[in-house]
Amino acid sequence: MSERCDDICPRPDRPPAMPNQPLVVPPYLTSVWCCESTEQAEQILSGELEGFVYQRDAHPNAAMLADKCRQLHRADAAVMTSSGMSALAALLLSQTTQGDHLVVSNRLYGRSQVLLLQEAARLGITATLVDTCDLRETAAALTPRTRLLITETIANPTLEVADLAALAELARTVEAALLVDNTFATPALCRPLEWGAELVMESVSKMMNGHSDVMLGLACGRESRWERVAQVVATWGLASSPFDCFLSSRGLATMHLRMERACDNALQAARWLARHPGVAGVLYPGLESHPQHALAGRQLGGRYGSMVTFHLPGGRLQADAFIRAARQIPFCPSLGEVSTTLSHPQSTSHRSLTERQREALGILGGTIRLSVGCESAEHVLGALAEAFDHLPDAAWTRRA
Repeated sequence: MSERCDDICPRPDRPPAMPNQPLVVPPYLTSVWCCESTEQAEQILSGELEGFVYQRDAHPNAAMLADKCRQLHRADAAVMTSSGMSALAALLLSQTTQGDHLVVSNRLYGRSQVLLLQEAARLGITATLVDTCDLRETAAALTPRTRLLITETIANPTLEVADLAALAELARTVEAALLVDNTFATPALCRPLEWGAELVMESVSKMMNGHSDVMLGLACGRESRWERVAQVVATWGLASSPFDCFLSSRGLATMHLRMERACDNALQAARWLARHPGVAGVLYPGLESHPQHALAGRQLGGRYGSMVTFHLPGGRLQADAFIRAARQIPFCPSLGEVSTTLSHPQSTSHRSLTERQREALGILGGTIRLSVGCESAEHVLGALAEAFDHLPDAAWTRRA
């Protein structure tokens, strides 16, 4: 008797037996794995046996990508999460409890501040905002209840550079951990754990992947801080997608090459903008005028990142005019693509802050954040020149 169609179609497929392995690891688009026995399932779920049971807990694409990222950061452990924000959330939830205290850089990405100040407060976790480039102010904010000191390697979008070694030393005085958002630097420029940090997060969606097609985060750190991280990621549903991990593995293969080109382009763009009469100011760690230029040179290995921030003197109206005139530079409220893009922090990444908070940070209506890509430097500078050339005459005032 032949088998029925409705019995054959739903039957699970079996991987073909192969004498060799593919060069590129494929995406494992399965939510669950078959187990030989209850004993095997228990051993895998408890960590006694290597393997996979349920995608939310672990899957091969995340495991392989996390291990490569662990090596890049020279960390003891690493885990992939569904976004950069979920990586930060995982580290917050795994390291703190009700009554704990955070010291938070006032230069952090806007959503990070919302998480660490507003959402954490709902869990009974208090926070103090400080300028982490001011070591005296940072030290004064630390208390015996402080569990995390949180900063960015390169601040978004003001591009200050935090002294990681000094901050790590301050954190140790109260047995807190330094947690660093390394998104703007990537491990191609900086490995914060080597400067004394104990926890690091990355928005892999940005330069580490580099192709604007995934949403993914990375958390990594020292073993002494890692006991609850994996449990938090699985229990709070912060796990990553296999396909996003697959795509990010492809992106990661060229990160070092992309960052090298983008950093070189960014330095040329910053120097060009600093000379332009229509620019009121340029923020870039590679310029000698930058207040942490020497520190950045030591901490970032001689390259200064792919982000350039500049101020236009005409405020929001001029920023809007520039965005319209920048025909070859897309207005994309993110960063880290292979192509050059621009963003307007006041209306996008830092819109959750009050006007007074933004002004205190120097984020004004005329502030533009440029994410420099991998095109030729001539193309990047030409695109900027075209944007300024197409501004209405009244949109900016030329300086002598």
